[in-house]
Amino acid sequence: MTHGLQQERVIVPRRPQQNDRAPTKGGPRINDEITAKTIFLIGDDSHKYGEIGLDEAMALGEEKGLDVVEISPDKAPPVCKLMDYGKYKYEQQKKANEARKKQKIIEIKEIKMRPTIDDHDYDVKMKAMKRFFDEGDKVKVTLRFRGREMAHQHLGMDLLTRVQKDTEIFAKLEQYPKMEGRQMMMVLAPK
Repeated sequence: MTHGLQQERVIVPRRPQQNDRAPTKGGPRINDEITAKTIFLIGDDSHKYGEIGLDEAMALGEEKGLDVVEISPDKAPPVCKLMDYGKYKYEQQKKANEARKKQKIIEIKEIKMRPTIDDHDYDVKMKAMKRFFDEGDKVKVTLRFRGREMAHQHLGMDLLTRVQKDTEIFAKLEQYPKMEGRQMMMVLAPK
């Protein structure tokens, strides 16, 4: 008597390849991409239609030549609005470009000094520093010590304190003076 062995077939789902996935698009879902059956619809003139079926909303949009755009997908039912989606996207892009134009990139300018700087040279450096602050840039003040000057680091500290006091009207201290090898540095930012 032989027993027939039955084999069970186990179907293992294959992992989707990179190009199998549907492309993800940025922005809200529109028209056929909306998955909910009932939605809360707001008209293009801010008139609230209330809870209606998606098909009915699509018909309304088609009648007016507008798209049904999902504004708040987290709500139950999701909130959608009738609008011209192409025009909406164009205006969003325009706003983003305006914001990009108006932003100021803050640079860090460096002023190099020696602990034994003369008064006139110091004044020239201070004028340059004032100009940098007026442009909205940060200033990194670097003091370089050479040879035996390393034994007199207190002179460098006194000079940086003087710079800080002279600029406190239009700048604030962002990074306290610190030693890095043979250099002492501090960072000032415009107020």
